[in-house]
Amino acid sequence: MEYQYPISYDWSTDEVIDVIKFFEYVEQAYEKGISKDSLLVAYRRLKEIVPSKSEEKQMFNEFEEMSGYSAYKIVKKARETEEDKLIKG
Repeated sequence: MEYQYPISYDWSTDEVIDVIKFFEYVEQAYEKGISKDSLLVAYRRLKEIVPSKSEEKQMFNEFEEMSGYSAYKIVKKARETEEDKLIKG
């Protein structure tokens, strides 16, 4: 896919890498599936970088507009799943 990830120029290189990793996991969930634990670990790291719920919502909306993939729905699905299984969008 040809689109950009929603990132901030205020973040460190490691933070940018971790946010991109989270969005790549969301893509993977839709395309192949991903383990619940991997996704939630990446989401917790995203929340350390972007603690504001409104900023998170804005990022998720930007990502969905560009990619067609809903990070919110995938995270919600992962949280609601009991065992660590493959999460698919």
